[in-house]
Amino acid sequence: MKMESSDPSGLQYLRSFLDDRENRNLVEQACRSGAAIRRHVEKRLDQGYRQPFSVDADRILHSLAYSRYIDKTQVFHLVENDHITHRVLHVQLVSKISRTIGRYLGLNEDLIEAIALGHDIGHPPFGHEGERMLSRLCRDAGIGSFHHNVQSVRFLDTIERKGSGWNLCLQTLDGILCHDGEVHDPVLHPKKKMSFALLSEEMAAIGDDDHYPLYPATLEGCVVRLSDTIGYVGRDLEDAIRLGLVKRSDIPKRCRSVLGETNGTIVYKLVTDVISNSVQQPFVAFSEETSQALHRLKQFNYEHIYLNPRIKTRLPRIAELYAMLYAQYSEALAAGNERSPIFSRFLNNMSAAYVSQLAHAEIVRDFMAGMTDQYFLSQCPTELRQAKISFHETL
Repeated sequence: MKMESSDPSGLQYLRSFLDDRENRNLVEQACRSGAAIRRHVEKRLDQGYRQPFSVDADRILHSLAYSRYIDKTQVFHLVENDHITHRVLHVQLVSKISRTIGRYLGLNEDLIEAIALGHDIGHPPFGHEGERMLSRLCRDAGIGSFHHNVQSVRFLDTIERKGSGWNLCLQTLDGILCHDGEVHDPVLHPKKKMSFALLSEEMAAIGDDDHYPLYPATLEGCVVRLSDTIGYVGRDLEDAIRLGLVKRSDIPKRCRSVLGETNGTIVYKLVTDVISNSVQQPFVAFSEETSQALHRLKQFNYEHIYLNPRIKTRLPRIAELYAMLYAQYSEALAAGNERSPIFSRFLNNMSAAYVSQLAHAEIVRDFMAGMTDQYFLSQCPTELRQAKISFHETL
């Protein structure tokens, strides 16, 4: 292989080698590195040896928002149990599951990894319950609903690095925006169009309409979306069993017969089913039998876990604290109170463009969405600061 003299590292030939290998090994429908689109051209990347979606994964991994995954609720908040899933583990599981599926389908694993690592970065404190609390406050403030997938794109595209963002590829941001594993999709076809303008339109649309349909533009994005479901459905069940909320025998018989009754078996059967039904196809899909069993298992989880009143005892107080902090930070911005944490911990050295383009309510939204659970509590009255106790003692 001939070295390129214009390459300061002397390794640019490796990029050609990797691109050629992609062309040989990936299926026709895969998203190749040559199709990557960035908002801003970076010549040093274009002339270097690293492929664009691999760069995206590295940038997400080294972002400040990624480091805060470690203290973000997945389902169970304020639980004194080191074996309960936090957001950081869920993201790693989705990354591994989706890359496994992508490898067997001949898709771009770098793009899959980037989407998976970044897909939940916009989650606020206390998981989906916190998301609903923050969304109500945002609607009351007149800035539309809050959605963690939109916020994930906002963090990576316009908030990180003091407002300059990471300049990630359009395909990565699209997959993050459209990752919602809460929606039950037996089959996912990639949408036909993709552009930064369309990305902005979709982000605005879901803020006005909570049920606005979003679909990934790549098969890689479709794989991550199905893997999001695979990553949480069995794991949440195991956590609930560990905490004594449900018993393994409670799992519906049909679900047990098709999917199994442990997380490992559930993941294996779902992954195998997706691969079997998606090889050499322009879509990713579950079989009808598996899709029905998965849908029933998700319903079981909602009824017996996510809606279980035994895990919601502290939520009214957390909602009060959300409202209190939102009001405090809004007042601090209006008064120009630079002693407030929203100045010292968030706006300090933030780009003038970010500050000038957003309303106070939007700045407060961004600050609060980025908080970890414990940082949120540190900003509140003392009664919840040491609130992590044995979950069994609260039942």
